[in-house]
Amino acid sequence: MTDRTPAFPPLMSGHAVDAGIDPFEKACAMAALGCDAGLIVYAPSVDRLTAALVIAPEVPLEHAMAMLPACGVGFQNALGALAPPEVAVHLEWTGGIRVNGASCGHFRAAAGASDPKAMPGWLVVGLEVPLLLAGTSPGEAPDRTALYEEGCADVDPVELLEAWARHTLVWITRWEDEGPRALHAEWRGLAHGIGEEIRMNDETGTFLGVDENFGMLFRVGEDTRLIPMSTILETDA
Repeated sequence: MTDRTPAFPPLMSGHAVDAGIDPFEKACAMAALGCDAGLIVYAPSVDRLTAALVIAPEVPLEHAMAMLPACGVGFQNALGALAPPEVAVHLEWTGGIRVNGASCGHFRAAAGASDPKAMPGWLVVGLEVPLLLAGTSPGEAPDRTALYEEGCADVDPVELLEAWARHTLVWITRWEDEGPRALHAEWRGLAHGIGEEIRMNDETGTFLGVDENFGMLFRVGEDTRLIPMSTILETDA
């Protein structure tokens, strides 16, 4: 990442951490201590983009988990505005990011509560995207990639971070003002694996789609189950 300090939109602010410090863990610690919502903790780096957004939901946790898809859609919109038009971004339900079909980073989330019906107090969504593939030669790991391997060498990571913040704020605001329908429709168009057979919780089944709170509809044989999105929260951040 370049030396320029990112400029974030109103209602958001930045906090840089030194190399070697995980922005996600730092953001969780700051959120637990009561920092302001809208804080983006980030780590300057030449080989990856790492950042975490602190959110203060005013709804129960299961509804607040919509912030993970909102951050994902925000990233797709941001990279879509900066990258060449042939670069395709898709989102995995569990937080994974795919660029041109290959795994390229991920989102993660933690909250101040684990009960889906509780008000979590705080929610942190972390983003990590490799700019360069470390320790592998081209073609050595065909299911993994990095932005610079996919025609994005001219994408400035500071600009990408700023764009992610702007587009994510737009989607959070729309979700707050309009409800989940628009976000649901946008995310579904970017979702990876809907209608396909996947492995989930040590079982193989079909990913049928999501409910209004982005819970996964997962069919195993004749049995269709709802897997709440809160089940992917990290509890030891």
